[in-house]
Amino acid sequence: MSSGKGAMRGVPSVRWLCLLISLGLQTAAAQTAPHVTLSGVVLDAETGRPLDGAHVFIAASMTGTAAGPDGRFRLERVPAGTHRLIATRLGYTPATQTVRIHEAAPPPLTLHLTPTVLPVDEVTVTARRDRRWEKRLERFTRLFLGESDFARQCRILNPEVLAFEGKWWGRFAARAHAPLLIENRALGYRIRYHLRDFELRGSTLRYDGEPFFEELEPTDAAERARWKAHRRQAFEGSFRHFLLSLLAGTSREEGFLLSMLPSGDAYGSNTRRYPVTPAQLLRPGPSPTEQQLRFSGFVEIVYLHERENEAFQRWQGRPHATPAATRPPSSA
Repeated sequence: MSSGKGAMRGVPSVRWLCLLISLGLQTAAAQTAPHVTLSGVVLDAETGRPLDGAHVFIAASMTGTAAGPDGRFRLERVPAGTHRLIATRLGYTPATQTVRIHEAAPPPLTLHLTPTVLPVDEVTVTARRDRRWEKRLERFTRLFLGESDFARQCRILNPEVLAFEGKWWGRFAARAHAPLLIENRALGYRIRYHLRDFELRGSTLRYDGEPFFEELEPTDAAERARWKAHRRQAFEGSFRHFLLSLLAGTSREEGFLLSMLPSGDAYGSNTRRYPVTPAQLLRPGPSPTEQQLRFSGFVEIVYLHERENEAFQRWQGRPHATPAATRPPSSA
């Protein structure tokens, strides 16, 4: 076979959102690392007043809380490592702060939220939407959630918060004036997704945002078992699986084939590929529980234990799966 779920390209959808994240799986380091309590306060950046009810959470986790009447918050059992702490509130621009935890909790944190003035057409909720908006919503849903079996069991609960922009030459963009609420009945999660950016230009999709996960309550034991099996299935071949195998030095044994591509050959059109090992990609991080992913050019990641989803192949206009390349961020 030529490719699999791990042949990753930042193009088709937010695949971890409805496919790839399995929050119950932790690294051995995270399981043994100390846990601390994060505390702080959320303030209005202009007036300095406490913001009651602000949502404070660790990005891509199930750790979150609401600020009290005095704007103060506490997050308990946060593991050591580097985390993105997010504070949000309706009518304000979200604030993000990077928090590095070693042996002890950092001093109390202060997060400032800046008021946001939205256009009237973005905050007016109406029961009627024109056909163009409906078609754009369908397109956004297909791009954002994907077209796999699991993705078809996801739905956006509050699409009315979305506004779209399309251009004749191919640009398609979306923005949301409130967090997207997404129910994932395939894996048993409700996701509050704070969409920062979403833009499609040609065949390249760029998106950014911060998710917060909550577990759904299963209807019976059979559904609980099904979610557990689906989470394992979703994890295998995912980017999270790849990163954990990279840290353990077992990426090849776990089905990931890594190759370097020449600089500028982002889509793998060049047949020249050079094998690469995890040790060539990882460098020590700022703490004992972290490592950095660093390299020049592009790395092709092919997962050999599963074929590429047919819906993704159709979306790419390819009759057969072919590898794709990705340029991850400089640290992981």
